[in-house]
Amino acid sequence: MSKIVAAITGVQGYVPDFKLTNKELEKMVDTNDEWIKTRTGISERRILNEPGKATSDLAIPAVKQLLEKKNVNPLEIECIIVGTVTADMLFPSTANIIAHNVGAKNAWGFDISAACCGFLFSLQTGASFIESGRYKKVLVVGADKMSAIVDYTDRNTCILFGDAAGVVLLEPSTDDTGILDSILKTDGSGVDYLRMKAGGSLEPASIESVTKKKHFIYQEGKTVFRFAVKGMADVSEEIMQRNNLSADDVSWLVPHQANMRIIDATAERMGLPKEKVMINIQRYGNTTAATIPLCLWEWEKQLKKGDNIILAAFGGGFTWGSIWVKWSYDT
Repeated sequence: MSKIVAAITGVQGYVPDFKLTNKELEKMVDTNDEWIKTRTGISERRILNEPGKATSDLAIPAVKQLLEKKNVNPLEIECIIVGTVTADMLFPSTANIIAHNVGAKNAWGFDISAACCGFLFSLQTGASFIESGRYKKVLVVGADKMSAIVDYTDRNTCILFGDAAGVVLLEPSTDDTGILDSILKTDGSGVDYLRMKAGGSLEPASIESVTKKKHFIYQEGKTVFRFAVKGMADVSEEIMQRNNLSADDVSWLVPHQANMRIIDATAERMGLPKEKVMINIQRYGNTTAATIPLCLWEWEKQLKKGDNIILAAFGGGFTWGSIWVKWSYDT
């Protein structure tokens, strides 16, 4: 019996309507449009600014639109995995809330917290469920409402992040396409450089923790940048070498959209020209777990069956990784 391979058979994204431009940020913190674009490549980001809305409200429309596009009954979905660091609440899981709201009554699910690598970790987990032969339809979501944990008086972090969601449908491959290899890594020594200091069991929420702004993103930018450049570039090159892929063999690099300099360094290490790199950071900023599926959604019509695609990301904690996908369908 041949090995079962998981294939991405559909993709969808969702971004909120409100645009937070660099010009608007100039009115909020000591920064300017040129400084932001030069250092990050970002011109604007989308923000879910409606009261009472959470990460699930980004993911639910993406999931509904995907199911409609693929003509899949929600009752056919067996599992939902959500990569996020901005879950609606500590429990129940955001996956649970999404399943209820889209009518996936036969699905179980859970959240994976791996910062900007949340989608990659979730994708490999979902692929493993398909490969086991037990599941036929798994949804993998990357979604984050980063505006909920951004301090808009901190010019070093507030310029970076936006809100969005992306989702893919995984099904068993019927040919030689699908998710073919992955290299995923963690290094907990990075906890001091990129984290949210309070809100967990180590330091539960208190008046003091809120007053000291410990429930916002904390990042030591220079250290994170150095680790991210090396981590993303190393693992992307490694997955190519392990599978005897040359730059000519690779159709697309889908990098996490954190910083243009990190993206450029990764592409350069892989020997890929810019026209083979998916880039939308200028319009959406860093949407954490949503960046990679958001790119796949925007480029879906350009993807061809058999295209070799390398997904790569780096996240807080630290987490990083790369996945080789042979695209499974023509649009």
